[in-house]
Amino acid sequence: MKNKILIAAVILLAAGCSKLDSLTVVDDNASAKEKFRACAVSEAMNKVRNGTAFSQGLSAASDEIVNTCIKRLALQAAGIDSEAESMANNILSALMKNQ
Repeated sequence: MKNKILIAAVILLAAGCSKLDSLTVVDDNASAKEKFRACAVSEAMNKVRNGTAFSQGLSAASDEIVNTCIKRLALQAAGIDSEAESMANNILSALMKNQ
């Protein structure tokens, strides 16, 4: 529940304050919590900017932001974040050719 409240607050702040851009940048030495916060702010701001922040409801938007950031941070920790989409596309393309 605390995460949902945090994400809701971030979304509301993102809608009203463009200075949150500075919160989306952290260095490599940042803690996992700071990296997650930066990711959540960035995702919330993207949703506000493209008009999808409230289209699916606050709880669903919060869950999506949390899941997106957890996946992104896990891929970064594994060292494959920049390769993940390309790798998935290559696998799907190969599977489609074999059908």
